[in-house]
Parts: sequence; C-alpha cells; structure tokens
Amino acid sequence: MFGAVIHAPGDVRYEERPDPTIVEPTDAVVRTVAACVCGSDLWRYRGISPVPRPTPIGHEFCGVVEAVGDAVTTVTVGDFVVGGFNPSDGTCPVCRKGAHANCLNGAHYDGAQAERIRIPWADGTLVATPEHPAEDQVPSILALSDVMCTGWHAAVSAGVGPGRSVAVVGDGAVGLCAVLASAQLGADAVIAMSRHEPRQRVAREFGATHVIAERGEDGAARVRELTEGIGADCVLECVGTEDARLQAVACVRDGGNIGLVGVPHGELPMNDLFWRNVGVKGGPAHCRAYLPHLLDLVLARTINPGLVFDLELPLAEVAEAYAAMDERRAIKSLLRPRSA
Repeated sequence: MFGAVIHAPGDVRYEERPDPTIVEPTDAVVRTVAACVCGSDLWRYRGISPVPRPTPIGHEFCGVVEAVGDAVTTVTVGDFVVGGFNPSDGTCPVCRKGAHANCLNGAHYDGAQAERIRIPWADGTLVATPEHPAEDQVPSILALSDVMCTGWHAAVSAGVGPGRSVAVVGDGAVGLCAVLASAQLGADAVIAMSRHEPRQRVAREFGATHVIAERGEDGAARVRELTEGIGADCVLECVGTEDARLQAVACVRDGGNIGLVGVPHGELPMNDLFWRNVGVKGGPAHCRAYLPHLLDLVLARTINPGLVFDLELPLAEVAEAYAAMDERRAIKSLLRPRSA
C-alpha cells in the first residue's frame, strides 16, 4: 500500500509501505475511504516538534473494515467506521469513567494518512454507521475522528451551555468546530475570533453570533464590549501557541472557565488565574465518549462539520495538502486514497 511519511520539516512524501495486518486479536484493519491533515501535524511539518527519523503520519480517518481479530465483537468486515485519533480499549477503569483519551492501555496509529490502517483496540475505538453513508456525509464523518470531537471537548471542558457567553480563540478546523459545538450546546453568545473572511463565513454558518478580527488587548476589549464589560463566561483555546493561550486568559471573565485543546506550546499565568478564580480544563479529546452522539447528529444532518474541509486532494498529493494548510491556503485538507 501507499501512505504519507514525514522525513523532515517541510518534507512529507507519498511512499510505499507494508500492508497492515492483524497483530493482536483485538485489532482490525480498515481500508481508508478518507483521511486528512491535522493542525497538530503541522507542528512537525514546521519544525517546531522534532522529526528524528522518517515516520508515518496522520491520525484521522474513516473507512471500511477489511479484517478483524478473533476478539473483536462490535464491528464486522464490511462495516463503515470512524475512530477517534486516540485508540482506547474501552474497558480499563479510566475508560469506564469516560476519559478514553487517557486509557491505561492507550495506543497509536502507525500513520493514518494511508490506504489501510491497523486499528488497535477495535472494539473500544471504532464506531460503525448503521449503513454505508451518503457520499456527501463522508467529510463530516471524517471530521468526527478529531476536530469535531476536539471542538466539542473544548466546549464541554469549559462548561458551555445555555445562558453562557463563549469566545473561541483560533479559526482553524478545531476552532470552527468549537463554534459549532458551542451553538449546539445552547450558548447564548458565541464569539469567533477570526481575521480571515472564508473562515468567518464558516464560523457564522456554524452558529457564531459575533466575529471579531482584533487580537491582543484590542481583541480582549472587543470581547468585553460584547459581554457586559467583564469578558466571556467560557473561552475555548484551540491553537496551542503561547499567544493564543494568553489571548484566552485576557478574554475570560473573573470566575469563568477556559477550555484548552490546542497542543500546548507556552505557559499559562497560573497565579493570575488563581486570584481571578478562573477554571482551566481540557486536553486531548475523549473521542470515543463523544462519537455516538456526534455521529447521530451528522447522520441526521443536524450538524455538518465537514464544511471545514475546503481542499480535497488524492492521497498521492499529500505534500501539497500540507503546504496548503501551512500557508493558510486551506482550512483543512481532505485526502482520498486511490483504493477508496
């Protein structure tokens, strides 16, 4: 088969790789129908995170089950499935508490930007659709493998709900999905911080009540203007840079909450947050906990998170998919393997 391998910053290649096989009885093998590039993949692409050796890359996918191990009971060959970016066994004490991202036996994919993927812990990771979905729903199902679940996790972590005001820091795919999640969870006001008109359009379609382009103290002042002069009840930080984290701190009201889902690169002023009674919660999304509900919303056409994909390419053009996101020519790149 073929898949994406990152060799060095700025160097992602489409290469032949060994076909995945069943290694453990809890495994499945999925033929990829669609995969994509994640903003977190760009940390390595940009040289911010190290690339010590050529490494298969990618962690988002949906597809069709081709093989299952003897212990797999919840999916069968031929099922159309989606799985979160963080495989989990679903049975450990932490998973039973709903914190699947922190599974005691958690695993990783050996690169999901590929024609086929070995899925560890298939029963605890994969969710099957009742039937093969309509083609136009595939992008939204793919979005559930990471960005929609991550945006939802940001909103849940910050306590978004009716009567709350929300500010979303970041207008990438996760930030836009956080806007969608906040609207679905019933927030009274959803403020998207975005300076890019195409992303502003998606934010409004997803339910943003306000869009502001300012950053820094000017951005925080605009948020306060929209929130009785005090700042947002809930701020969702969906980037991970130090500037974004400090923007979130500046935008949240005293006694409010910050939901952190951006991969962290920078510190938080914890003493300041302490005296302001600001709560901080977040981390990698518990995808398996959220997937059934979000999949129902997608299949019912209640939400359409697939709108974050504004570039679709063959998997063979994965290098361009990365370059387009790195250069902000695309919000999020969808990849179609030739075997799909």
